[in-house]
Amino acid sequence: MTDILSQDEIDQLLTAISSGEVARDDFATPDEQKKTKIYDFRRPDKFSKDQIRTVQMMHETFARLTTTALSAKLRSMVGVHVTSVDQLTYEEFIRSIPNPTTLSLINMDPLKGSAILEIDPAITYTIIDRLFGGPGEHAKLTRELTDIEMSVIEGIIVHILSNLREAWAQVIDLRPRLGNIETNPQFAQIVPPNEMVMLITLETKIGESEGMMNLCIPYITIEPIIAKLSAQYWFSSIRRGESDINKNIITGRLEQVQVEISVEVGQVTLPFSEVMQLQNGNIIKLGNLTVRDDFIFKIEDRPKFKCRPGRVGSHLAVQIGEPIHDVPDEFLITSRSQEEY
Repeated sequence: MTDILSQDEIDQLLTAISSGEVARDDFATPDEQKKTKIYDFRRPDKFSKDQIRTVQMMHETFARLTTTALSAKLRSMVGVHVTSVDQLTYEEFIRSIPNPTTLSLINMDPLKGSAILEIDPAITYTIIDRLFGGPGEHAKLTRELTDIEMSVIEGIIVHILSNLREAWAQVIDLRPRLGNIETNPQFAQIVPPNEMVMLITLETKIGESEGMMNLCIPYITIEPIIAKLSAQYWFSSIRRGESDINKNIITGRLEQVQVEISVEVGQVTLPFSEVMQLQNGNIIKLGNLTVRDDFIFKIEDRPKFKCRPGRVGSHLAVQIGEPIHDVPDEFLITSRSQEEY
């Protein structure tokens, strides 16, 4: 509670200030004092709070997709969620991860540069144990992966990267590809040590095993799309995506509608003598010949031969195929004059 001064106390304060016994700055409120913030030029902030918040929302989608994908793949209870999104130097990131570990170098096409997906050894060996038929128990191993284990974990990482593409779809058509897998962090130098990176940390739980997955994206990699990493752009992209989904649903339903069509390639007029000589293998250039969508040679709308449309030089033509024998007798041609054809 603020103290209320009496008139005598006010007079004494004014007298003390006038005589110089008390400085005026001693009575300045905290709000009047200048606030300073220490800025480290060796690790400048490259990402705004809005951009960090947008990246976090994008990777929350990635975490949900990865949870579903790993649960189906491992046939076990899996939980993945975003713990934090921070910006730090690449050197700080490398120093914070164990050795050995699973470091996946990811090509971020169409963006230039690479990213790193680091999976905690506890999670890596739990996945391998589960896929090899084990219970998926937590194993505290500090060795490097064997060739067989490396091949198995590559398949899991490729599966995870498809979820990353879907999570980024509202911002860019990202096509992440797995490059090399390293176990020693010192061999994964994708940017200079003092380069700023964005670190997305995902807490991962498989059964009783817990660990971290870290996605490290350098600033120079996502710099071309940094303006798109805003909540306003992301939500507007989602609304556009919903309209595209509705359009795809309507298109899909229309594709199931059956429409009866008939195609006339051409017509030809033949004398009766040539009609009687028609047999399998004859080629007829099209003039007024009627060939419909069932590829049947018809004489006055009566099916006589199966035929195959094509070309002879620059002319459309049909090749006479097998005769049609299951035509009722009343539709068979017996004897007519040439003028009727």
